[in-house]
Amino acid sequence: MTKDDVIPLLQRIADSLERLAPPPSKVIDLAGAEAFVWQAETSWLEPVPSVSRVHINLLQGIERNKDILLDNTRRFARGLPANNALLWGARGTGKSSLVKAVHAAVNLDPATPLTLIEIHREDLVTLPRLLSLLRDQKRRSVIFCDDLSFDATDASYKSLKAVLEGGLEGRPGNVLFYATSNRRHLMPRDMIENERSTAINPSEAVEEKVSLSDRFGLWLGFHNCDQETFFAIIDGYCRSFGLDLPTEDVHAQAIEWSMTRGARSGRVAWQFIQDLAGRLGKTIAL
Repeated sequence: MTKDDVIPLLQRIADSLERLAPPPSKVIDLAGAEAFVWQAETSWLEPVPSVSRVHINLLQGIERNKDILLDNTRRFARGLPANNALLWGARGTGKSSLVKAVHAAVNLDPATPLTLIEIHREDLVTLPRLLSLLRDQKRRSVIFCDDLSFDATDASYKSLKAVLEGGLEGRPGNVLFYATSNRRHLMPRDMIENERSTAINPSEAVEEKVSLSDRFGLWLGFHNCDQETFFAIIDGYCRSFGLDLPTEDVHAQAIEWSMTRGARSGRVAWQFIQDLAGRLGKTIAL
């Protein structure tokens, strides 16, 4: 075989090897955006150009939770000790809205930039992989999991337990974990009772299940608001978005709206405001 025959052959072999090789890993730049979504399949942080959130001043009726979470997040952004946080309680009461609003409030200070990273509940098993990518980053990050809960057949809570406060490496110092849930112990009460009734050692079985929530240093409870707080939320939105109607009329419409929804909450108030603004022909800019 001549030299002229060998060179094309080697070139074809090299091309084949390049096609078989995995694509080069992308460089993660946390300074490129304020928020990201973790794409587990590709191990990639997808930048979020604009986060869907409301201003922290528009969140009414949760002042104590607001102050606690804001203080905890600011301390973390400044490099001081802070706790993982579990925001639990009734649906639509502002749990996820508060996490996003607190992140925006902390980032108003350019000296303490903070990244918000959303991880989907079904991707929690890949959390160690995400932490390995964040461990050497200079920028501090809050990993946020919305609507976190587990059922009887789900064992992914064990990996989350190890990441939060266990394992050899544990949680990196530049990462904090915030989660929201409708359940205080992240699992249904009947599931806990079933563990207690069927296990050989009931107390140990229950401890294994509920100890995950103990990994969160902060437990912030959210509850359905009373009518006065509901009106305060409505009034705040109306002032912010320039919806000029008599207060009595707005309140009467809001009561009717909440009765059709069967609840009074921040989410119901926001849905009413969107309906009201639409009927008035006004746009809402967050």
